[in-house]
Amino acid sequence: MTVGNNKWWKETVVYQIYPRSFQDTNGDGIGDLKGIISRLDYLAELGIGAIWLSPVCKSPQDDNGYDISDYQDIDPMFGSLQDMETLINESKKRNIRIVMDLVLNHSSDEHPWFLEAKKSKDNPYHDYYVWRDGVEGTPPNDLRSCFGGSAWEWVPELGQYYLHLFSVRQPDLNWDNPKVRQEIYDMINWWMDKGVGGFRLDVIDLIAKEPDRKITANGPNLHKYIQELSRETFQKGDLLTVGETWGATPEIAKLFSNPDGSEFSMVFQFEHIMLDEQEGKGKWDLAPLDFLKLKQVLSKWQTELKGEGWNSLFWNNHDLPRIVSRWGNDGEYRVESAKMLATLLHGMHGTPYIYQGEELGMTNVHYPIEDFRDIELLNLYKERIESGYAHEDIMESIYAKGRDNARTPMQWDASEHAGFTAGQPWIRVNPNYTEINAAGELENPDSIFHYYKKLIRLRKENNVIVYGDYKLLFPEDKELFGYTRTLGETTLLVLCNFYGNTVSYEIPEELAGEKELLISNYSDEVSAGTLRPYEARMYLLK
Repeated sequence: MTVGNNKWWKETVVYQIYPRSFQDTNGDGIGDLKGIISRLDYLAELGIGAIWLSPVCKSPQDDNGYDISDYQDIDPMFGSLQDMETLINESKKRNIRIVMDLVLNHSSDEHPWFLEAKKSKDNPYHDYYVWRDGVEGTPPNDLRSCFGGSAWEWVPELGQYYLHLFSVRQPDLNWDNPKVRQEIYDMINWWMDKGVGGFRLDVIDLIAKEPDRKITANGPNLHKYIQELSRETFQKGDLLTVGETWGATPEIAKLFSNPDGSEFSMVFQFEHIMLDEQEGKGKWDLAPLDFLKLKQVLSKWQTELKGEGWNSLFWNNHDLPRIVSRWGNDGEYRVESAKMLATLLHGMHGTPYIYQGEELGMTNVHYPIEDFRDIELLNLYKERIESGYAHEDIMESIYAKGRDNARTPMQWDASEHAGFTAGQPWIRVNPNYTEINAAGELENPDSIFHYYKKLIRLRKENNVIVYGDYKLLFPEDKELFGYTRTLGETTLLVLCNFYGNTVSYEIPEELAGEKELLISNYSDEVSAGTLRPYEARMYLLK
């Protein structure tokens, strides 16, 4: 059956790489572009169609590359511009497109624009950033930086403050200045000419801020600016574009991912990711996952964007803990629960994202505090110790939610440092790499890797997985996540036991006919009506 408005990015699966931790080739303990090139055949075997690269542009690395000092060059840590061109071309040979991570809300304070902007109020680049006159010690208002403290930084030689919604070394760009917008469009078109397949737009919902009114996200001019951005750049190619939008509701997401292509292909929204924290508090204040709420939230996004937008499907990224440790079982049922979580996600409506190592069932780490590297995590530890929290309680939060869980080196094989580097890795390798690694997974036909490979193949073979309408089953069941996808006469049935008990269920009468089992995470099938711990099944109804 043909489907209207087909797009390659609806039908593909995206693999996110955190370059620093993927593969090192020069022995400095930091992953590089040549390392990614050397592993392209592995990714081609998995079957993915796009790689989202966390930032590789030139940067002082104050915020892991999200502080860009040159948008049109590669940081020497990762290699050269020529390496990037080779990566784009070698990926293309394997039908894989490169999606770059672009930071357009702010630059580094080492960017030439900002170095010029600080010279004088009359400098042509001064208005590329957000400045306010003031008096030292009295910021324009009480806007806070996402990284703590005031969002305003005093520059005595100018008698002005500049705005930084993130680190003091990440001054916010002034999108109200058409010259800034044009510079950005020229840069994006330059990358498009080099053959990139798309862009992930970091904190893009902040670009239309109105700081005097203390509006940061979803400012009045946001969609006007994004539509101009899209017209001047993305619409000139066949790209995947995804906006990181922490403040998006389904209604806002429909604007961002309008099928008319006026803004982005899709957005990342994070409502489901915040369901295991205490109400009204932050991610470090742990609470058990509200499973019924998870079903409600995921189902809301599935149904409300139907025909009017497009979902991104993800459990993991470079900022999130490993899903098998978070909501699966990384002990006795690590393999089963990793496969169950994959089945649940990949059967849904939207474009699935796999974060490096997810296809191996990589787990969270329990390091002593001195072995962690993430600035956010280390600041939290310092603040909470000073506030009187117990060391053990802080570490429990860090083990559960710390970003370094996702950033430990990719586990390639059982050799020293997991085959990631011949040198000393920038962050410790997870000690379980001798049991959990790509070499072992590739050899085992029943591995998590081969399960992901099959899910990706099923997506290519079955239009219903890409385009079918979603309907939640068993909304009040506290252990079972079931749903259908329907396209014309074809129905897909997905059943997942989210927990470690054996559960019984009753299929609705209209789904009781003959079924073909497409995939399951247990090698034998027990009688219908029962699911074993973390069991997942995907059926095609005939």
